[in-house]
Amino acid sequence: MTILLFVMLGVFVFMMFRRNKKTQQQQADLQSKFGPGVEVMTSFGLFGRIVDIDEAENKVVLELSPGNTATVHRQAVTKIVEPVVAAEEPTVVPDDASSLTLGKSDAVDTAGEGTAVAGDASRNETPDETLRRLNDDGKKDS
Repeated sequence: MTILLFVMLGVFVFMMFRRNKKTQQQQADLQSKFGPGVEVMTSFGLFGRIVDIDEAENKVVLELSPGNTATVHRQAVTKIVEPVVAAEEPTVVPDDASSLTLGKSDAVDTAGEGTAVAGDASRNETPDETLRRLNDDGKKDS
């Protein structure tokens, strides 16, 4: 029974050292990629671009925005931020607002008068009729 306990303790210690070694290796790989111009994130959520690295003092100067810099400890920089590449989709801009109401059913106003708010009748009206209708709607509200 004691042999099994010592074996389990040995496995636990081995796994603990293995995990620490793996974490140190990942940190070393990350810090080897550091250089001026690299976009990074700190452990406390500060984003910036590396301007300068002081190896002797383990400090990194980050440019947070143009003209604003911050000096942080080298180990505080925990992540390299990869730029997001957005898929370019052509933006279709309608010529007029009538295409925004296409395919929508006619709605009845809440006053119960039964007039169509967005429907086929409003698409076929002249600009003068539209202005008159909009001005009349403003008078109904007040």
